[in-house]
Amino acid sequence: MFYYISFLRPPPLQSTTYGNIQITPQISNDLRTELFDGSADIFYSWSQTGGFSSTTAGHNIFTKPNKLTTWRQATAYKEIPVPLPPGARDGQSWRLVLGTRLTAGRDGFSVIGLHNKDVGQDLFPVMSMPIQFGSRVSKSPKQEQIERMYRLRPMIGEGAGVVLKLTEQTSFDLDKKVWDSGIGLSSWLVGLEQSIDAEDLVLKLKNVIFSRHSRNVLELGAGIGIVGLTLAALRSTRPLNEGAQDRIIATDLESAIPLIEHNIAANASHLRNTRLEAAVLDWDDDALPEFVASFPEGFDAIIMADVTYNTASFPSLVRTLSNLMKIGKVPPLVLLGYKERDSTERSLWDLASDFGLSLQRAGISAGGGGTPVEIWLGQMTEIS
Repeated sequence: MFYYISFLRPPPLQSTTYGNIQITPQISNDLRTELFDGSADIFYSWSQTGGFSSTTAGHNIFTKPNKLTTWRQATAYKEIPVPLPPGARDGQSWRLVLGTRLTAGRDGFSVIGLHNKDVGQDLFPVMSMPIQFGSRVSKSPKQEQIERMYRLRPMIGEGAGVVLKLTEQTSFDLDKKVWDSGIGLSSWLVGLEQSIDAEDLVLKLKNVIFSRHSRNVLELGAGIGIVGLTLAALRSTRPLNEGAQDRIIATDLESAIPLIEHNIAANASHLRNTRLEAAVLDWDDDALPEFVASFPEGFDAIIMADVTYNTASFPSLVRTLSNLMKIGKVPPLVLLGYKERDSTERSLWDLASDFGLSLQRAGISAGGGGTPVEIWLGQMTEIS
């Protein structure tokens, strides 16, 4: 399980250059249904818009973090005043960052280090959208989006500049937030790409998805797009054969596509030789969408994270997977990030086995305790 700092009461879109702004910070699980049961010192920092880029995150572009409050459940709904940025002037825009001291000491105050083996031991920081400052500001609406940044490599060496910036909604729309399994699976992929030793099916997967050849990968239930973006960015840092061009398709329901497209565009500088696209794929549709026809040889891998939260969708999901497996001569490998929310979810394994897909556990991402994210790999076998 991972815990996220977020805004129960978000900052405004606009503010005067005097006084302070009011926010209500929150620390909770991914779905915002379970509050953090401990206490934590939350620090704040400001970053002026224009001084930020995803390739310079963590390199002294933020004001010095100052303690804002000690968060506890007893005061979870308390409004907190935040001092304005030092020297804020008319026309300037600043982002508010909330994080913890540990976060500041490990990988930059605002950045989540997916390359860290203990990712999730610290609370995940959050960054607001730009707040525009002016001397005359009428009542401003609250912000409806936040951003989080994810580093894929240590701050030294090859690929050190790869920091993904992903936007989420502050609403309760589940497909517009990052989920634990997306974080856990992305972190596992980062570790796999850097690993030296791997065994059996894990090695087979690594050789497939990190090959020097062109690769076609389909993501089901992409949400905000973190897993597809992580894989695309990792492949973009690796040498590929001349002329190789990847295609990774991040799919979800139509309502999720605009945010996925936004996040792809925001991280375009990290996508070299990799064509990452967003597309609608509704499991309830009997037929596969038209774009699948552009992959006559099928896919090299299918990836998915947290697709098990609604057991009523399993027949549709299994039918979709079964149809995808039949495309081309070689069935794709399947990579699943799974966090158990109800034991009945594991019925998916039996349903997959019924059409020949065998799943085996390959690892876990423990996070900050509680229910871990499990990593499962699947391949087609003969049905007895």
